[in-house]
Amino acid sequence: MKCKDWPIGICSWSLQTDVAGVADAMSKIGIQHVHLGIRAAVGEGGDDYLAAVQKQSWTVSSTMIDFPQEDYSSLDSIKVTGGIVPDDCWEQNRQLFIGAVDATVKLGVKYLSTHAGFIDESDPAYIEKFYERITIFADAAEEKGLMLLLETGQETAEELRHFLEELNHPAVGVNFDPANMILYDKGSPIEAVTVLAPWIKHIHIKDATQTEEPGTWGAEVPWGDGQVGPDAFLGVLEDIGFDGVLAIEREAGDDRFGDIKLAAERLLEYNA
Repeated sequence: MKCKDWPIGICSWSLQTDVAGVADAMSKIGIQHVHLGIRAAVGEGGDDYLAAVQKQSWTVSSTMIDFPQEDYSSLDSIKVTGGIVPDDCWEQNRQLFIGAVDATVKLGVKYLSTHAGFIDESDPAYIEKFYERITIFADAAEEKGLMLLLETGQETAEELRHFLEELNHPAVGVNFDPANMILYDKGSPIEAVTVLAPWIKHIHIKDATQTEEPGTWGAEVPWGDGQVGPDAFLGVLEDIGFDGVLAIEREAGDDRFGDIKLAAERLLEYNA
């Protein structure tokens, strides 16, 4: 199977290094696009970080803001601590997001992604707060000409689609991560692409295997070694007319550089 020539990128945080280290890895792999972690650009030392990024010959396909209280040690812990959910962190996180918007504008990038937290419509007070806070983020992004991308996985595609339809905000889209659907045990990533197609603006290339114990994490594995299915996944991206960036993400393993390089090589087999 041969797929169209999508730009291939890397998620900067996957390498757990500084700007120079990311640049070196990208040069060795032959990748020009980057999904850039932006929290280092917010607050003290932020201008130096932005200056270092601006010296590179990269194309930043999107920025990404995470939040300091997030605890991914278990599904239960991230449900409580993720994204915009914790009330005691909300003001700090709102300020971080505003800073991320400003940094993204300075870099001339149009997308800013984040994990917002679990969408749970079963609790009226919780979901009202969720809609309100996402609207605050989206309005801040829209005011500066940006689009906020919500990352998939912490709810089913149908639940996320319902949320997006009800929110009905022009500055909100989706950063689609197929492995997250498997890691969180939230359904088929192939079917999810079709469900969320109108909102998908950016893609993570990441693979995983499903948990055998409900309520626990699945396992992240190198791209092509898990249950996403590269042929089917890239095929459905063609079917929906996706024309954005495929950003390789690796958040586990002892050889992240090697796994990212392998993913790029495997993608190029389809992009030839």
